[in-house]
Amino acid sequence: MSAARTAAIQLIARKSPVAAAAPAGKPLPELFGANVFGLDQMRNRLSESAYRALRSCMEHGQELDPALADQVANAMKEWAVERGATHFTHWFQPMTGATAEKHDSFANLEGGKLLLEFSGKALIKGEPDASSFPSGGLRATFEARGYTAWDPTSPAFLRETTNGSTLCIPTAFCSWTGEALDEKTPLLRSGEALNRAAVRLLRLLGDQRVHHVHTTLGCEQEYFLIDRDLYLLRPDLVATGRTLFGAKPPKGQELEDHYFGSIAPRVLAFMQEVELELWKLGVPVKTRHNEVAPSQYELAPIFERATIAVDHNMLCMEVLKHIAQRHGFQCLLHEKPYAGINGSGKHNNWSMATDTGDNLLDPGKSPAENMRFVVMLAAVMRAVDLHADLLRTTIAHAGNDHRLGANEAPPAILSIYLGEQLSDVVEGLIAGTGKGSQRKKETMRLGVSALPTLPRDATDRNRTSPFAFTGNKFEFRAVGASQACGKPNTVLNTMVADSLTYIADEIERLAGGKGLEGAINEVVVDLFKKHQRILFNGNGYSAEWHQEAARRGLPNFRSAVDAIGNLGNKKNVELFERFAVLSAKEVESRMNIQFEAYSKAIAIEGQSALSIARTMLLPAAQRTQGAVAQSLAAAKACGVPVVAQEKRLRDLSSRIELFVGAIDDLAAQFEHAEHHAGAPADHAKTYRDKVVPAVVKLREIADGLETMVDDAEWPLPKYREILFLQ
Repeated sequence: MSAARTAAIQLIARKSPVAAAAPAGKPLPELFGANVFGLDQMRNRLSESAYRALRSCMEHGQELDPALADQVANAMKEWAVERGATHFTHWFQPMTGATAEKHDSFANLEGGKLLLEFSGKALIKGEPDASSFPSGGLRATFEARGYTAWDPTSPAFLRETTNGSTLCIPTAFCSWTGEALDEKTPLLRSGEALNRAAVRLLRLLGDQRVHHVHTTLGCEQEYFLIDRDLYLLRPDLVATGRTLFGAKPPKGQELEDHYFGSIAPRVLAFMQEVELELWKLGVPVKTRHNEVAPSQYELAPIFERATIAVDHNMLCMEVLKHIAQRHGFQCLLHEKPYAGINGSGKHNNWSMATDTGDNLLDPGKSPAENMRFVVMLAAVMRAVDLHADLLRTTIAHAGNDHRLGANEAPPAILSIYLGEQLSDVVEGLIAGTGKGSQRKKETMRLGVSALPTLPRDATDRNRTSPFAFTGNKFEFRAVGASQACGKPNTVLNTMVADSLTYIADEIERLAGGKGLEGAINEVVVDLFKKHQRILFNGNGYSAEWHQEAARRGLPNFRSAVDAIGNLGNKKNVELFERFAVLSAKEVESRMNIQFEAYSKAIAIEGQSALSIARTMLLPAAQRTQGAVAQSLAAAKACGVPVVAQEKRLRDLSSRIELFVGAIDDLAAQFEHAEHHAGAPADHAKTYRDKVVPAVVKLREIADGLETMVDDAEWPLPKYREILFLQ
């Protein structure tokens, strides 16, 4: 085994679980939100009138009075300084898929003395340089002015480090001309659009109590861990987040022994510290477990308001990566770090809730008779069917192309799973029988007298569905693990707002002649008939479904490049503009950014593959070739038969020759892509059609060489090591 790999493995063998940097020391209810300037802190540090005004602003999006902002800023500063903070930052989500921050200290000089100050103006507005963030043509490089604007709906929090704390203030990010340069601003706009549409429809349905509707969200986060000593020996993982080379190991996930298995001690210690940090940050994490693939894990939260949940998921990804290094791991969030085993997703559990505490997607005890629920169900069905192309763009990027449609993730064809019970309801309404489902909740008898009987759910789950109803929410399973989830939820909110508006318009149009109940029934049945094609309860992985989906006319955009272009379709631009979520210019910029991000990701992969192949793998193969040739020459000189050995040398030499040719081909294809840029869409297509196949071909040959080259010569940690050594 190579000296570097041997040294890394020896280090791993001596590692043990790491204690948390700051043990809990408190009961969980006291620990939760300790680093958040939340409602308790606001109530304790603000006047009663200021507290009520701020809470109203947080819950209903009302504008904040400047005088109140000064009070809030001072209270925030005092709280943060007491906790060791010296700096504050406007924490925002540019269109990079990550978060951004610029730190400023509370320090100010007055009369030669250092004072700690934080004004309402500094709280509400910041001015980071906007020139180097992706803008997709919204801003020229020399147009640098950008603004961050405090989002009072998401609480400020402290990030603790070894040498102090920083007050982080969630903000939106926009240009000097007012366009959104981030993922948060459109999300907030879409939430307001859905609120207006939902409240209007509820009024028509006779609900006078509800004054506000917001979306709820729970993001299940999958991730891989690799020992950091092995990670640093893999330049492809460091540069791209995934392995560009790696032969299939003797054991992968075939035995299915990792899923829900006993958590390794080092991994469990890491998980416990992650949870500790997230609880202090007010992130309601609940579940941890081994996932399907070796070294793959999942963390899941309790549902909360979508705008806060999006921020919390960004925090979750940051904390996972930060704590992993303390424990000697590297956290991998790429959708497909390793070939041949499952990749990672982020199940986006979405619903709608009212300020009266109702979940609008909760069927209750009798789904068939629940008018409000059936109306909301019809709205979601219409939204997904009409805007499947748009929803597909939100999960379109280079990493997810490796995962979607494999036997681990939903296909790129968007469909809705309702389960047998709700499908019966829909079919009954379409048929005009007026009957709901006859499926009743039963019990499961387990056949062992010591075990209790268990309630049986009315329907099973379907893990192959990209958009599945799971009891009181829809689970959008196709979102990638590395993605910022602001984008898919912005689109979900907007397209459902469109359907709620359509339904309200139709009810108003028909109610005069048919009465309210008759109008509702006609609208719902009509929508079920028109959009029934989007429903599918079967196996989404099967070839038969692909054929059936094509027959139904459902779109199937197999690659990110094909999907991204739909963002600029006339109907989608009009949708965003109609609900004031994005302007045509903002839509175009986001489409360009997605194309550019795809091209850059493939360019980095191509350059990394070339570098590793030329400078690491080819020399290793040639050294083995030379050693075998020398051994054969010595054997021949002694008169020893070497027929089989000569065949091995010819095979090895042939593969090396093919490998050199593949290196040259990838270099030529990469050169072609670099010098034939064109429009962002054309550039992305060139990378997909030229560079991606060349990288795949190079890998196939390299993985064959890995099985032939002397283990002591192979420079990259192998799958058998990186998947199982922890």
